[in-house]
Amino acid sequence: MYLTERSAPEKTGTTPTRTARSPFGLGRAVGSTVLALGAVSLITDISSEMVTAVLPLYLVVGLGLSPLGFGVLDGVYNGVSALVQLLGGHLADRVRNHKLIAGIGYGLSALCKPLLMLVHSLGPLGAVLALERTGKGLRTSPRDALISLSTTPEHRGRAFGVHRAMDTTGAVLGPISAFLILRAATDGYDAVFGVSACVAVLGVLVLVLFVPGKQPAAATTPVKKVDLREALTLLRLPRLRALTGCAALLGLTTVSDAFVYLLLQHRIGIGEQWFPLLPLGTASVFLLLAVPLGVLADKIGRRVVFLAGHAGLLLAYGLLLWTPHTPVLPYLVLGLHGAFYAATDGVLPAAVADVVPEQLRGSGLALVGTGQALARFLCSLAFGAAWTVWGDGPALAGSAAGLLCCAAIAGFVLRPTNRLRPTDRTPTDRTENGTTP
Repeated sequence: MYLTERSAPEKTGTTPTRTARSPFGLGRAVGSTVLALGAVSLITDISSEMVTAVLPLYLVVGLGLSPLGFGVLDGVYNGVSALVQLLGGHLADRVRNHKLIAGIGYGLSALCKPLLMLVHSLGPLGAVLALERTGKGLRTSPRDALISLSTTPEHRGRAFGVHRAMDTTGAVLGPISAFLILRAATDGYDAVFGVSACVAVLGVLVLVLFVPGKQPAAATTPVKKVDLREALTLLRLPRLRALTGCAALLGLTTVSDAFVYLLLQHRIGIGEQWFPLLPLGTASVFLLLAVPLGVLADKIGRRVVFLAGHAGLLLAYGLLLWTPHTPVLPYLVLGLHGAFYAATDGVLPAAVADVVPEQLRGSGLALVGTGQALARFLCSLAFGAAWTVWGDGPALAGSAAGLLCCAAIAGFVLRPTNRLRPTDRTPTDRTENGTTP
């Protein structure tokens, strides 16, 4: 089972929200909640990616950080949200209001954007980035829970694909905006941070006005508060343990986006003025493939698509290591990088939603997301240290070898099974089959 089989319709305590036509030409309906959250993510990602596009160059060139120093700050930037995801997911389940917790997260991130204009040293900058990532950690799991609760199981891959495609549209527009601002403004970095703050506020307003507050519940479903002990019992589910372990294992060898872009610049000698456009390549491919690969995962199984994405990432590492310098190299690497995200970023939460009871959906998504993000935090620290000590080539070669081994292990752990053992079933499975959880 695990990531391999298509989801059968399940009896949930929620009724999917009314549907609207997908704007991506698929001819199939998706929930209006998915489209509203996609709009929020689109706007917010314009804001976030404006900052992300210039941040590596700002830190390494502007502030003169070493690769190790950048690795530490990049790890903090991505790792703080991992720890907070658990809190955000559990709070959303406990108060039974996913929109409220997600809104607090979006608001906190928006508040931090103007603060970037006021700090210009490593310590305060690290504190502001950590606070901004705290907002991201709070909102991620409640947002994904809202998507899964408003979508039928057999269409979850599609729903997450549509959301990620809208989100990535913002990731495409963000670097373009940063590029244009840097070229036009005298004090380019502060101008980018200021415009980013205004866009982030707009995203919060769209969330408040257009995203439904609570999902409608069936009358037969008891509504009760979820305590921490109940959330921790999710670890008893073998399928969820497998997903969490594999996500964390693969995260340990997934080099952060910022390092991929720095490696490309170091390898090819891309000018500083063009650096903010590198994330655009990744985001464009992600945008094109997110929905088709989400639909494919619904049809052939999530495991195949998930592992294929990591195979593409491994190929990108190989091209960076061993391909001679050619003008086509950036397009190949960024294309594979975007395909990796399209095959994994929405497929993984869709798989988690298939095995976690709806009343604990936020906690389950947070558990897997936290494990993955903490692993990537450790990877950033290790990769930055390896680059500083041995150089970028050996550091990337080590990551590639590790990714190959971890992908092989994940392929074995997530292998298909013909039937479930009694202990493999979720509480919802056992209830529907006449047994107690």
